[in-house]
Amino acid sequence: MTGKHIFSSSRREALVKLSLGTGALAFGALPKQVMADALPKKLGIALVGLGNYSTMQLAPALQETNLCKLAGIVTGSPDKAKIWSQKYAIHQKNIYNYENFDTIKDNPDIDIVYVVLPNAMHAEYTIRAAQAGKHVICEKPMALSVQEGQMMIDACKKANRMLSVGYRLYFEPHHLEVRRLGVEKVYGKVKMIEASLGFSMANPNSWRLDKKLGGGGAIVDLGLYAIQGARRVTGEEPIRVQAQAFTMDKTIFKGIPETVFWQMEFPGGTLSNSSTSYTSYVDRLYATAEQGWFGLSPSFNAIGTKGLTSKGELTFKTNAYQQTAQMDDFADCIINKRPSIASGEEALKDIRILEAIFQSIESRQPVNI
Repeated sequence: MTGKHIFSSSRREALVKLSLGTGALAFGALPKQVMADALPKKLGIALVGLGNYSTMQLAPALQETNLCKLAGIVTGSPDKAKIWSQKYAIHQKNIYNYENFDTIKDNPDIDIVYVVLPNAMHAEYTIRAAQAGKHVICEKPMALSVQEGQMMIDACKKANRMLSVGYRLYFEPHHLEVRRLGVEKVYGKVKMIEASLGFSMANPNSWRLDKKLGGGGAIVDLGLYAIQGARRVTGEEPIRVQAQAFTMDKTIFKGIPETVFWQMEFPGGTLSNSSTSYTSYVDRLYATAEQGWFGLSPSFNAIGTKGLTSKGELTFKTNAYQQTAQMDDFADCIINKRPSIASGEEALKDIRILEAIFQSIESRQPVNI
């Protein structure tokens, strides 16, 4: 099921099954040298920024990938560089800081640069990586504006490099299934969607609460997932949005909303209602259709997804890390010269919706997209 959504050939289907755990026994029975010969050379990834997401998710996920590997790091901390070098056997020549980053162009060990920096730095390092001749994965949100995002896309095209965004859930089996249920109208036409994500983030020292670095708080960080959830279940782009923002604790949330509610209208008549917050927990994607319902709860977090429909449970065997399939898919895109379903153009759709949400908050009126 997963393979038909992501890959086209039987070889690639076998690889994605392996990344999801279903092919492990079959491949495990082969001699290691046969396995190594059967697979293409792994593409080297350099992580730019060694914060919590790189440390707890991406680096461990790269220990499980089949088509790519952790080959380099970019950090401003000598202490982190030493720890990572020892832990992951990263050669000194593949360790960069932010001053000498552009010299990565001379390193054939690095094929892909994964930008995992504060949101305001995504455009700069994506463009610099492309100019250095490297393919790029940029963590979400791709950019802080449509104009900025288009500059990133243009820079990668000019350099003839591929750009993907860290949309891990585009490759997660439960999310692929709810997308299928919605788009194929398995329960009839989807009429209403509820999609929300929030958790406690009331830390004034976090860059995510800094408007200049984060760009707008929970709506750009967490709300993005809810936007995607509604978009992908309908298979459509919203035509209208209306949003409301609330800030109860203005000593912590300065210049950014604490909680946002928004509603989207889709061309087929589906309506969605969503919320996001940095002060309370919610994690849910629910769709009700003409002849039934389906949903995921928890839905958007990176440590496990559970599904339920009006006909029973949705159960899939998955990777320990959702990013494994995400990064392997991008490596396959590069190797086989095929477009990524998590492309810069796809991410720009979300940025356009985010801009409309902020416009609606400001005007207190619906905004056409």
